[in-house]
Amino acid sequence: MSTSSYTPPQVWTNDQPVGGKFGSINRPDSGARYPQTLPVGSQPFQLYSLGTPNGVKVSIMLEELLHKGLQGAGYDAHLINIMEGEQFGSDFVAINPNSKIPALVDRSGPETVNIFESGAILLYLAEKFDCFIPTETAQRAACLSWLFWQMGSAPLLGGGFGHFYAYAPEKLEYPINRFAMEAKRQLDVLDKQLAKNTYIAGEEYTIADIAIWPWYGVLVQGGIYGDAARFLDAASYTHLKRWADMIGQREAVKKGSNVLKG
Repeated sequence: MSTSSYTPPQVWTNDQPVGGKFGSINRPDSGARYPQTLPVGSQPFQLYSLGTPNGVKVSIMLEELLHKGLQGAGYDAHLINIMEGEQFGSDFVAINPNSKIPALVDRSGPETVNIFESGAILLYLAEKFDCFIPTETAQRAACLSWLFWQMGSAPLLGGGFGHFYAYAPEKLEYPINRFAMEAKRQLDVLDKQLAKNTYIAGEEYTIADIAIWPWYGVLVQGGIYGDAARFLDAASYTHLKRWADMIGQREAVKKGSNVLKG
């Protein structure tokens, strides 16, 4: 194990280059950095996003709704280039003060509604169209539990394992081992759940599947973080791999995954 060490100062200040893939755009403050006018199309929903694991959840959901014939779910998709800092423009910050994709604007009614955070958007759309969320109490609770499991777990996979394994300016043994262990624990949680169920929350395809697949399904299929699937021995999670391949074959999933590729 590396013996290099770091002694934190008494008060942290942003006076040293952070480095890494996102080092040039990350800052310790929030809010708009420049004036911006976002495009607005003619469809009821305006989606501002990018083809990241978080970003494609909403385009997949909207494509699933359209695939069911719900034309009220029509949307215009606008790419937000996060590497160029477009999430810090004034119009985007007005929709999402947290400056993260995806962000959705519902213009279908008399009042414009802004929604941010991918889990909140999925739940909003599921309730608005009464689709992909169970009505029976126990099944609905399971669906929401797994939806929020994803929201709480994915930062450890992406910001933890993915960052240190794929994006950090240098490979450090301790954080890679720490987050690889957590990533594998999460994969095992899902594998055991899917050993007993066709879909994440039971026998029904729900927003829980839509939320979890772009992260964990694509991971076991080898689609993110380089050779991370091999490193994590993702093929050994056979029930998770079965589910990932099944979800990946859905037409709406294939289409929604490619709407906003940067």
